[in-house]
Amino acid sequence: MFIKNAWYVAAWDHEITRALKPTTILGEDIVLFRTTAGKIAALENACPHRKLPLSMGRLKGDEVECGYHGLTFDCVGTCVRVPGATKIPKTAKVRSYPVEERYGLAWIWMGDATLANPAEIMAVEHWGDPGWGVNRGESMTVACNYLYITDNLLDPSHVAWVHTTSFGGAGCEDTPLETIAVPSGVAVSRWMNDTPPAPFYAPFLKFQGNCDRQQYYEVRYPAHAIIKAVFVPAGAGGDGKSQRPEAHPDVFLMDSYNFMTPVDENNTRYYWFQLRNFAPNDMRVSDQFAESVRNAFAEDRVILEAVHKGMTEMRTPNMSLAIDKGPLAFRRGTAARIAAEQPAAMVAE
Repeated sequence: MFIKNAWYVAAWDHEITRALKPTTILGEDIVLFRTTAGKIAALENACPHRKLPLSMGRLKGDEVECGYHGLTFDCVGTCVRVPGATKIPKTAKVRSYPVEERYGLAWIWMGDATLANPAEIMAVEHWGDPGWGVNRGESMTVACNYLYITDNLLDPSHVAWVHTTSFGGAGCEDTPLETIAVPSGVAVSRWMNDTPPAPFYAPFLKFQGNCDRQQYYEVRYPAHAIIKAVFVPAGAGGDGKSQRPEAHPDVFLMDSYNFMTPVDENNTRYYWFQLRNFAPNDMRVSDQFAESVRNAFAEDRVILEAVHKGMTEMRTPNMSLAIDKGPLAFRRGTAARIAAEQPAAMVAE
């Protein structure tokens, strides 16, 4: 169901404090907290005795005390105290998970801890660049399987019907997509030339009149996406032209980063932020973008939750279209990675 040997977003970093924070990721119950030194710890959220969630216990220094019988675990899951026992049983331990902080997010490795490499956390171009502004979202829980969200992110055509007052615009309905295999995932891209700018972006463009617009949607394994929006005056962009649109003095660039963390097979937690090549210190602009994105994602949530329900309860087979080439390629790549993680005996069965 899920790729395990990968980094997922567990929370915004500011959400993790000295309080015990329960969460569920890939169907696994986890408790998060900060040590006295400020480092994030992540443990299996179940005491091995009677499986009471450790999040219902107490944090004492850097140790978690179970709220039922006082078994106590350090921040790497080792049991350091069993009240009334002369010896700590070998089975008195809980799993710990590697955690790293980056980009204002707490990243957790859900697979084999010996394979956890922080260098594999998705890189964010322009992070910390003083010429780029940032607007941050919160997190949104969507009652659907995460693959319906990756489907959606590799399907720019849906904006013509779902986001008519925001991301949509002329050319979104029929302009064909190019599907691109990238080293760590799948991307789809297209240029829509000499069209009116989409309502979401129009107020922030430096030029008047029609534009050339690029939509670039890339989803990387396990379920992280970057969406690039490029707007230049009509005639300055588009496939096969000698110009470099990103170098145009009036170019509008926005990179939207989207991180999907499966809660379980039926629910997904969605984190996002955007970087833009203008108004780096203007909080008013950041707030406007954040609110607009929040509203657009709420439109997506209504559709995706209904799709999940419809696909789960379908009485007749569903069908695929040409626009599904990118989503289907990502699903195949995901399935291959999940299969590769299975023990040889399980694969043989």
